[in-house]
Amino acid sequence: MALAMPPDLSDTDRPVQPLARTYPRGLFIEPHAHVWGQLLYAMSGVMWVETPHEALAVPPQRAVWLPPGVSHGIRVVSDLQMRNIYLRPALAETLESTVQVIEVGGLLRELIVHLVEQGEDPRSDYYEALVNLALLELKRARRAFLKIPMPSATDRRLMNLCQAVMSAPSLDISFEQHAQSAGASVRTLARLFQGELGMGFAEWRRQVQLATAVAELIQGVPVSRIARALGYSPSSFSDMFRRALGVAPSHYPAG
Repeated sequence: MALAMPPDLSDTDRPVQPLARTYPRGLFIEPHAHVWGQLLYAMSGVMWVETPHEALAVPPQRAVWLPPGVSHGIRVVSDLQMRNIYLRPALAETLESTVQVIEVGGLLRELIVHLVEQGEDPRSDYYEALVNLALLELKRARRAFLKIPMPSATDRRLMNLCQAVMSAPSLDISFEQHAQSAGASVRTLARLFQGELGMGFAEWRRQVQLATAVAELIQGVPVSRIARALGYSPSSFSDMFRRALGVAPSHYPAG
C-alpha cells in the first residue's frame, strides 16, 4: 500500500496542476481525497479506481473524473504511466458533480499530455488556450460505463472478498474459496452480497469480468486470451459477453 503524492494544490491562482507518475503493477494507493477536482489518466496500463460506492475499470483510452472531495483508491493492474490533471475548485464546478468514466479521444489525449508537459512554467496565452480547449473536450467527451458497485467499508470480510475478485476475477476461484480467504461462511457472505449490493456473488463477479474484458479488448488483447484468463472457453465467454452487452466481444467498439 502506498500514499498518494499529489502536486502542491495551495496555489489557487493556477487553473490546473499537472502530475506525471509511474506506478508498478500490484501497487495499491490507499483511499484519499483532494480539495481540487482530478482527472485520472494513464497513457499506458490498466487500473481500478475504487470510490466509496463503486469501482471503475480504466484502460488507457479512458480517464476518470473525480469531483473535489471524492475519496478514491487506485489498484494498479499493469504498469501505469500516469498523466493527471487537477482542476481548482472553481473550474471543477463546471464539470459533473459525480464520478465519471470518460472516453479519451486523440485530441483530449494530446491536450492532457501537453498540459502535463507545460509543468511549472506555463506560457500564458498558449497555456490558457490549452486549459480552455481541454475543458471543452472534457465536457463533450462520451461517458463510458465500466462501473462496478462496491460495498461500504462496514464489513471488511465483504470488502476483502470484493477486492480479491477484482484482483483475480477468474471462474477458477470459487465462491467457497473466496469466502474461506475472507474468513466468513458462504451463507454469511451471500447474505451480505444481497443486502449491500442487491445481487448475488455470481452476478457481481460477472460484472467485474465484463469490465475487465472491456478494458482488455480496448487495448487489443485477443478474445481467446481474455476468455482463458477469466476461466472461460472462448465460445462460452463470447456467449456470456453477447448476452450481457448485446454484441460479440470480437465486434466490441474500441472507442
